[in-house]
Amino acid sequence: MDELRDLEKEWSEKVLKPALERFPERRERFETHSQIEVKRLYTPLDTAELDYIRDLGFPGMYPFTRGVYPTMYRGRLWTMRQYAGYATAEETNARFKYLLEQGQTGLSIAFDLPTQTGYDADHPMALGEVGRVGVAISSLEDMERLFDGIPLDKVSTSMTINATAPIILAMYIAVAKKQGVDPKVLRGTVQNDILKEYVARGTYIFPPEPSLRLAVDIMEYCSREMPRWNTISVSGYHVREAGATAVQEVAFTLADGIAYVEAAIKRGLDVDSFAPRISFFFGAHNNLFEEVAKFRAARRLWARIMKERFGAKKPASWMLRFHTQTAGCTLTAQQPLNNVIRVTLQALAAVLGGTQSLHTNSYDEALALPSEEAVRIALRTQQIIACESGVTDTVDPLAGSYFVENLTNEIEKQAEEYIKRIDALGGAMRAIEAGYIQREIMESAYRYQKEIEAKKRIIVGVNEYVMQEEKKALKLLRVNPAVQEQQRARLETLRKKRDNQRVQKLLRDLEEASRGQDNLMPLFIECVEAYATLGEICDVLRKVFGEYKAPVLF
Repeated sequence: MDELRDLEKEWSEKVLKPALERFPERRERFETHSQIEVKRLYTPLDTAELDYIRDLGFPGMYPFTRGVYPTMYRGRLWTMRQYAGYATAEETNARFKYLLEQGQTGLSIAFDLPTQTGYDADHPMALGEVGRVGVAISSLEDMERLFDGIPLDKVSTSMTINATAPIILAMYIAVAKKQGVDPKVLRGTVQNDILKEYVARGTYIFPPEPSLRLAVDIMEYCSREMPRWNTISVSGYHVREAGATAVQEVAFTLADGIAYVEAAIKRGLDVDSFAPRISFFFGAHNNLFEEVAKFRAARRLWARIMKERFGAKKPASWMLRFHTQTAGCTLTAQQPLNNVIRVTLQALAAVLGGTQSLHTNSYDEALALPSEEAVRIALRTQQIIACESGVTDTVDPLAGSYFVENLTNEIEKQAEEYIKRIDALGGAMRAIEAGYIQREIMESAYRYQKEIEAKKRIIVGVNEYVMQEEKKALKLLRVNPAVQEQQRARLETLRKKRDNQRVQKLLRDLEEASRGQDNLMPLFIECVEAYATLGEICDVLRKVFGEYKAPVLF
């Protein structure tokens, strides 16, 4: 190492200095999106403290830095998902079938805002939003239409739903039972990460305490009844979309994960009974090396948290398995075809970082819900990376890079410092209630926007390389406003034909149980099987739990 330091000094004086005098660098300081300085050159000096066994190890072994499976993509490719959902259940069902025909290997459902916030399609609060940003699901009838002709024992289904997650999961279970499918064989994920809603996304209903209770109800129920189901997807994606840095994405996501583990243990669950079914959800952004290092750092840090902090014994409990989605906030309405390149870079980062599941955004999503053509190109992007790039031929191909290993260490170190600060505040729940995490994200988002406006950060087609664009008509997907009236009419018919006496009794039972401590999942399943609507169930919970009002932060 001493000899290397001497050689680097000699290189700096004899080779680098004259070069800089002739060709100055483009800027004084280079840094990642997390403001981690990127040095001009990395050598073994930058990884001198790296212990291969302690910090890297082998794929499929603690601390899983190099991947959670021994052969990674040499054995099996990641699950290719395209997030889909719009208008009616029938239209979304047709999109699902199209994607499965094109080679997609898992379903990923987007729900509209009324569904996410617990309102039926005929509620005044749903006006103008039914079927707009996802599929409208108000009752078990809608869920039956959504999966018509799709055998639930043959597909893996991911559902992006949080405040109403237990009710939507109950509907999914009910559909499976109607198909003759045992819930024990169902595979998939329900997002069920309510904590990040308070800091980043906003589709909460109830205050944090009862919301956390509902999240743990799912974890407890599925640990007994649905052993192949991922009970929670702790989501950094939305935190990042709100303006967080890569370091903050790791830190705040794992801090939320810690809160869920603590709540489940407090419920009386053994950590090894539920930890293997916790999954994570991250974004993939444009800074390729930072993103790869972020995924590797998150994996290592979570393994250490689960083993050392919570005393988990099973290796499966130490694994951070994650889904990735390319970054929606990086897509531009200007020169939208540039988004194809952005998505390709982001997808490549996710694969190089060892993702288990991937959604690639469509190039037209800054303008509208994705068209069929755009969705196909997004899916083909994954397939080309998988089949033509060669990056899947070896495990963790960037391991050993002086830059990547140094960056992995730095992201882990900074994320760990954030987690310590959150612990000092009393954990993620208390940090959210105090507004700490929200303020940190807001400050990062503000700094990033200022950098764009000052052209310190170049966004091609937005603040540089701008061009006069022809008004070329893209084939954009538009949701028919008649969807709302169609859903309203269906609900009216449903309420007339169901056994309303049974529905009212079950809703009274639910109210009574909500005031106690029992797991509510069995009652949710009974309610939806009797065709109680999502809004009716949520109104009972609103009566008992109240509604959350976000604090004003400065």
